[in-house]
Amino acid sequence: MLALLLSLCVAATVYAQTLTQYIVHNDCPTSISLYIGGNLDSTIASGGNTTKFLGPTAGFFYTTANGGNVNGAATRAGFFLENNYYYIVKDVDHFNTGISISPRAPSRQGYCQTAICESADCTTDFSQPPTRFPPPGSTAPAAPLYSCPIANTTYDITFCPSGNFPGQNRGTQIFPNFSVTKCLDVRGAVFANGTPVQIYDCNNTPAQRWFVNRGSTKVQLANTNFCLDAGSSPADGAGMKIWQCYDGLAAQQWFYTDDNRIALQNQGQCLDLPSGDQTNGRQVQTWQCTDFNTNQIWTL
Repeated sequence: MLALLLSLCVAATVYAQTLTQYIVHNDCPTSISLYIGGNLDSTIASGGNTTKFLGPTAGFFYTTANGGNVNGAATRAGFFLENNYYYIVKDVDHFNTGISISPRAPSRQGYCQTAICESADCTTDFSQPPTRFPPPGSTAPAAPLYSCPIANTTYDITFCPSGNFPGQNRGTQIFPNFSVTKCLDVRGAVFANGTPVQIYDCNNTPAQRWFVNRGSTKVQLANTNFCLDAGSSPADGAGMKIWQCYDGLAAQQWFYTDDNRIALQNQGQCLDLPSGDQTNGRQVQTWQCTDFNTNQIWTL
C-alpha cells in the first residue's frame, strides 16, 4: 500500500512539473475571445486576465478580435518548451492585434527577454509557424526565436500591449441612399452588447467606422470586436444593434450586393432605414428585401 502511495505521489509530481503556467492579459479596448490550440477557451474582459496551467503541446494562443480568424490566421503566441523556446507568429494578410510574451524570470545574456510585436511591419516575429527548431546552444537564439531555460517559468501573454488595436485600417463610413452627410452610427459611441445602431450626422468618429466587404461579410465596427447584429429572430421591423462578433453566427452574416444592399445571408431580410427617415437617432432595422427600395441602399 505504501509503495502504491509513493508511486502515485511521484506520478503526480512528474505531471505537475510538465505543466506550465500562462497568464493571459487583455489590454485591448474591448473583450476578446481567447483561442488555445485551435479551440475557443474563454472570453477575457478588457483589462482582465486568465491563468492557465497547460502541458507542452498546448498550441498557439490567439484571438479573433479585430478581424482575426478562428482558424488561427491572427497574431499568435507560440511555445516549444521542450527546448524552452517561445515566439510570435503574425498573419501577413491582416495584423489583428499586437502581442507580447514575457517570461517571469531574470533577463540575462539574451535569455528570457520579452518578445513583442505591435505592428504589421515588426521584425521580431515569424510570418509562418516554424516547422523545426534548432537544438539549444551555448548562447541565446536570435529573434524572432526566444529562449528562457529556467525551470518552472511562468509566461505572461498580453494582447494589445499598447492598449489599442492596430490602427492601420480605420474602416469606412456607411451612408444611407447615397447621402454624404448621414452615417450608420453606434448610438452614443457605447461599444457594448445591445447598443442600438442608428442614423446620425457624419462626424468621422470611431462610432461610424466599419469593416465591410462586397459579397459575404460581417459588418464589423472598425478596431473593435463588435458586429452589426440582427438578433435571434430577424423579421420585418427588428431593430439593429451591435453585439460581440462570433464566427458563423447567422445574425451577423451579411451579403453586400452589387446594387448596394446589405442583406442577411439567405434570409431575405435587408438592412433598412424605416421610411427613409434620416433624422438623427432613427434606429435602423431589417425588412424584407425589395428591388429598387431606396430605404435599403447603403453606400461606402
